[in-house]
Amino acid sequence: MGDLGKEIKSTFTNQRVKALLNIKYTANWLDQIGAAILKPYQISEQQYNILRILRGAGKAITVNEVKERMIQKSPNATRLMDKLCEKKLIERRRCENDRRVVFIQINRKGLDLLDKIDLKELDNCLNVLTEEEAVTLNRILDKIR
Repeated sequence: MGDLGKEIKSTFTNQRVKALLNIKYTANWLDQIGAAILKPYQISEQQYNILRILRGAGKAITVNEVKERMIQKSPNATRLMDKLCEKKLIERRRCENDRRVVFIQINRKGLDLLDKIDLKELDNCLNVLTEEEAVTLNRILDKIR
């Protein structure tokens, strides 16, 4: 079992400060694992998130809807979608009634890529929690937000 104080060679003024730093440290640790898993597919975690959102939507949705649903909010979400278009993983089209509105949809190549990506290693990181502990953790994280 890890101990944040030992891992970062630090002490904390109180348990709330330690909890805050522990959340940030753990999120970064999980991000590093996710980035390593996605590296062979040449997409970032944020690009993966966009593909996952589009797959879940099951239809074309607006760029703004994608931005609202993103786990990691990104000011450059449009640029991320541009890169996914360049890789031919998603398609975009303008709304016929309002040219300012752009619809985004995942295509077959994007769906096939998602099918190839195996996130078991990330899932294994959380297998150390019982279902009850996961419920408690979710409740606490929701309470913080």
